[in-house]
Amino acid sequence: MTLQQRATDTIESARGDLVALSHFIHAHPELGYVEFESSEAVALAAEQRGFLVERGAASLPTAFRATIGTGELHVLFCAEFDALPDVGHACGHNIIAASSLGAALGLGAVADELDLTVTLLGTPSEEGGGGKIDLLQAGYFDDAHCAMMVHPFPDEWLEATCLAVDHFDVVFAGKEAHASAAPWEGANALDALTIAQVALGLLRQQLRPEDQVHGIVTEGGSAANIIASRAVGRFMARSATAEQLSDLRGRVNACFEAGALATGTTLVIEELGHPFSHMESDPDILAHYRRAAEALGRSFALDDERAAKPTISTDMGNVSLVVPSIHPLLMIPTHGAVNHQPEFTAACATPAADQAVIDGAIALAHTAIAVALDAALRERLLRRS
Repeated sequence: MTLQQRATDTIESARGDLVALSHFIHAHPELGYVEFESSEAVALAAEQRGFLVERGAASLPTAFRATIGTGELHVLFCAEFDALPDVGHACGHNIIAASSLGAALGLGAVADELDLTVTLLGTPSEEGGGGKIDLLQAGYFDDAHCAMMVHPFPDEWLEATCLAVDHFDVVFAGKEAHASAAPWEGANALDALTIAQVALGLLRQQLRPEDQVHGIVTEGGSAANIIASRAVGRFMARSATAEQLSDLRGRVNACFEAGALATGTTLVIEELGHPFSHMESDPDILAHYRRAAEALGRSFALDDERAAKPTISTDMGNVSLVVPSIHPLLMIPTHGAVNHQPEFTAACATPAADQAVIDGAIALAHTAIAVALDAALRERLLRRS
């Protein structure tokens, strides 16, 4: 029996548990850094199958490291499990967690023959906080030679265009007044935010194609007849690289400053979580992934056609600048829905999504086996030590 078949058999033998785990996480959506039930479910599943589990990694209650094997080459799989507000698992992190666990189980079954250490790293708060960056800064990627995961999407892609992103709140403070009897006594914080959003809309004409700005108003006053003394917006700015993002932020921040200047209010900009970087996929690892996924019937026609890649942002980008990494997009049927829509949430707990869990696990495990057997690539990765 080949190593690939042994890994596949291990994953298939765990199919019921992997699918049940995916459905459990899907049914219990939890926001970033408070994914207590989901994180423990994944960690416990690994522990029950022989992995040594460290909970509370990097002093994060919902981060963990599960390891098996003591070999020279260290392969790491990332498990995400946080959900989005309101729409739940509309980015399919339940599929990510279960497929990464499955990949770790499959690879763990052949770790000794390949002289491998296999780690499943539970990485909280991908949707804005950046748990992978917390773990990166705490040294949890220091001894890894490569890092992998798959991400569900409506189409199959080897890689997306991963943009660097900042998350931040803008807080305008003004002064209340009666909106009819003495509005001139007030300083309207909501007007300041409105002016800023108009300025951002006009700025978009001068932005690079890869520059993006989007946001919501989270506070805009308490009553229509009271001049709003406080207005808060939550925004994201994205660009192709961290350097371009820094330039964009200067222009974006000026729009908010203009709102404060025009209305006589004060402005505070509060950065949220970590800045996410762009991503650089490892081409050799990605080539092995392609062969593994195609052997399962997956197709990368869009990559071959050089179609316009979808744009995303992920804290896996920060990892990729330090550790050779891949983050391919794994197709699930969505009937026209896209990520972050309620319909995508529904698509992440279907028989097709369940099969994607298994396909993703097998493709990642087979990729890692091919990497371990590729003498030149293995030597290149080991030189990171």
